[in-house]
Amino acid sequence: MTLLIGLHLPSFTFRGIPADKLFDQVVEHAQAAEAAGFNLVTVMDHLYQIRGIGPEEEPMLEAYTTLGAIAARTSKVRLGTLVTGVTYRNPALLAKQVTTLDVISKGRAMLGIGAAWNEDEHRGYGFEFPPIGQRMNRLEEALTICKAMFTEERPTFEGRYYRIDGALNNPRPLRPGGPQVLVGGGGEQRTLRIVARFADYSHWFGGPIEDLRRKHELLDRYCDEIGRDPATINRTIGAPIVLVENETEGERLMQDLPPERRAMFRAATPDQAVEILEGYMDERFGGFTFNNVTLRTPDSFALAAEVIRKLEGSRVA
Repeated sequence: MTLLIGLHLPSFTFRGIPADKLFDQVVEHAQAAEAAGFNLVTVMDHLYQIRGIGPEEEPMLEAYTTLGAIAARTSKVRLGTLVTGVTYRNPALLAKQVTTLDVISKGRAMLGIGAAWNEDEHRGYGFEFPPIGQRMNRLEEALTICKAMFTEERPTFEGRYYRIDGALNNPRPLRPGGPQVLVGGGGEQRTLRIVARFADYSHWFGGPIEDLRRKHELLDRYCDEIGRDPATINRTIGAPIVLVENETEGERLMQDLPPERRAMFRAATPDQAVEILEGYMDERFGGFTFNNVTLRTPDSFALAAEVIRKLEGSRVA
């Protein structure tokens, strides 16, 4: 599998930038990522800013409108959400939105999806926020519908929560089989079973290496139970590093992070970063996401480009 290196855009807050210039900054980051060798750009599917990134009052752009606009300003990077909350959209409409993104981007769309978690924005927007078990059930039904609408001409499905009746999805996705699916989350009882059944990519958000190994083993087992080759699922994870040129810069940048996120990252030069990420590759991870909270300047993207070149070289070797 191709090593997946993603730039995630969870922040639309740029100091000194007014609202009418905000999207220009988003495009600048996406284009810088493409030039640096990233092969995926993602945005959050949130309506409020989330804890750990900033106060909820910070600017937040709607995900699929933003991705469509980025698609028109890029040419190579794949595009998706990390990840769409299943409760925010009717799944047939979601399939149509992702297909439209695929057409606009000439086949670069990915469907990122998860069970949703942010109760505050559900309450604020008047969305139903059922218990986690029901959200997982909805996730399974939503993926069933999306897969059908990507691959069948007039699919029909009757579930407990969602239904379609001879649904049209024209124009069709450009990628054979439809956009690939990334399921976010590492829940060991339900999420990883859903990954085994539906996903091309499983994205986890970190944790002790012992926990990650257990998740690998469980995902392998769930694949075996349904007769799927576990190697067909690319396991990806948030890169736990802040790229820096030297230790002094690392101390300063770490202080700029919200306190609750400092424990999740360590400052690393490109060579140190390669060593850290190669350790994850040895643990069967095939992709990493960086985010624009820590990658904001041309210099930081130059450091990322150096890391990507070295990781790709070590993978070939």
